[in-house]
Amino acid sequence: MVSIIIRNKDEANFIGHAIQSCADNFDNPEIIIIDDNSTDDSDKVISLFDKIDITIYPLPKKYTPGYSLNYGVTKCNHDIILVLSAHAQITSMNFELVKRHLKNNVAVFGNQTPIYRGKKISKRYIWSHFSQEETLDMYSNIEQRYFLHNAFCFYEKSVLQNNPFDERLHGKEDRYWAKNMIDKNYHYLYDPSIEINHYWTPRGATWKGIG
Repeated sequence: MVSIIIRNKDEANFIGHAIQSCADNFDNPEIIIIDDNSTDDSDKVISLFDKIDITIYPLPKKYTPGYSLNYGVTKCNHDIILVLSAHAQITSMNFELVKRHLKNNVAVFGNQTPIYRGKKISKRYIWSHFSQEETLDMYSNIEQRYFLHNAFCFYEKSVLQNNPFDERLHGKEDRYWAKNMIDKNYHYLYDPSIEINHYWTPRGATWKGIG
């Protein structure tokens, strides 16, 4: 069983694709929607999935990535948590493999294919991290720090309860969390065999060098 945290801020155009891919790839997933004052009709999109265990939780305080995730963890009922972008679509999943990986790693994140307005684009800049090579404790030469990405990342709930994300940060909470885990002598894994399509949105922060 898995709990899936999806952060939502006016994601009506994409969140249905994310939810459907969860239903297609997991048995009876619990989906936790953390909503940051959405003003579109994403709530109506979510309500279409009435046969799936989905709950929307309005964010009680001002949004930061870490706060929204930590708050989401408090609402999860299962031992394994997937953090999934609202504009991501799971395309390849082996949950049994992920569970085996989590016995030796504090996090497992997967491959991403960037989709710009329907077009698969070349994996340059940040996207070049998502190669076909399994990597332990990925280090980014581009960013000069450890690299972990919360658009598609699995954790054990107990790990996040004991090691919450930094709620003061306004971005890259995943990278700072990875560094903290490495400093504590833990490991995390990139597995390219589990994959998502990651769709461009106007607010997306990782789309430098589209092409």
